[in-house]
Amino acid sequence: MADIVRVLTDAVANQIAAGEVILRPASVIKELAENSVDAGSDRIQVIVKDAGKSLIQVVDNGCGMSENDARLSFERHATSKIRDTTDLFAIRTMGFRGEALASIASIAQVEIKTRKLEDEMGTLIRISGSEIELQEPVGCNPGTTFSVKNLFYNIPARRRFLKTTSTELKHIITEFQRIALAHPEISIRLNHNQTEIYNLSPETRKERIAHLLGNHFNHSLVPLDTKTSLISISGYIGKPEKAKKTYGEQFFFVNNRFMRHPYFHRAVINAYGSLLPPDTFPSYFIFLDIDPEHIDINIHPTKTEIKFDDEGAIFQMLIASIKEGLGRFNITPSLDFNQDGAIEIPIFRSNGPLDMPEIQIDPEYNPFTTDMRGHERSPVSDHRTNIAQNWESLYEGIKNPPSESIALENKE
Repeated sequence: MADIVRVLTDAVANQIAAGEVILRPASVIKELAENSVDAGSDRIQVIVKDAGKSLIQVVDNGCGMSENDARLSFERHATSKIRDTTDLFAIRTMGFRGEALASIASIAQVEIKTRKLEDEMGTLIRISGSEIELQEPVGCNPGTTFSVKNLFYNIPARRRFLKTTSTELKHIITEFQRIALAHPEISIRLNHNQTEIYNLSPETRKERIAHLLGNHFNHSLVPLDTKTSLISISGYIGKPEKAKKTYGEQFFFVNNRFMRHPYFHRAVINAYGSLLPPDTFPSYFIFLDIDPEHIDINIHPTKTEIKFDDEGAIFQMLIASIKEGLGRFNITPSLDFNQDGAIEIPIFRSNGPLDMPEIQIDPEYNPFTTDMRGHERSPVSDHRTNIAQNWESLYEGIKNPPSESIALENKE
């Protein structure tokens, strides 16, 4: 009987990997933008056409790559992030598997231009369906530009799986928001069909939240700041009265990596308790910082599910941190000193002069001669007295009452 087990070709293996890693255009943006972050970029631009179906372009000013690195980066399991198994427990970078670029190149037409700052010339590489079509020197700016065209062009079934342009754009915006929230120190832009959607400059975390999701967050966020020997918890949670009946503004990050964690979400809900209106969900932007030795980010291809060594302890710490933040807000509402017209609070200095307050009194003031506005009262009472005493003068000039005059006329 002939042997039936055989090794898959690289192209087929890459397409299988793409089925796990690249679900839609937003997945491409996630992988490429995270590579830009890992490259040390402080300026990233994302350009898409037709919600990424026609074009996805990510431009950064990071460290760039040499010619050999640019070519090797498209090989499966080629990565600069890890060397051996011990590195898996000290990962601080966004990417590490070495599958993203190989997967993208197997299902799209890819072009890369990259140059290191110290090099005079850059490198241009074009790949279509895992096949290299062109590799040559090129003049370009320091950094890297990835262009991905015609996603899933060689897998019609996956192409038909894509949703409408508006739906795919929503997924792109969601992925963009996650990256922008995790890195407020980076200038990042998003353009769709030559229309600018976001243009964000380096800013504080709170400012980034407001610019991404709405200025109303300036007045509806409660800060978190808890540090323990196991984990540090920071970020913001929404006020209970601002909770919504739909999801969409709930963000967990661990070591600046977005993650989904239903167990920790339950901790947030439990911490609010009865403060939440029925069937509503609070907004939260919670950042966890923990030693990479205590987490495993290698349990899911998209790296959005994270395993923690001691989830029970972190669950309780989250509840305590959120309750502390809510209690501090309810007792002493925080003042936002970034707002215009901030309240000026006088400062008492123990070694300074102490002036006793002075009270000025007008001894000539008579409340019966002035009204509430300080105007002199009119002599109404004197006028009424004169009328009462001289009431007969009111009838001077009247010879006969009207009724008597009419009676005399009728008699005549």
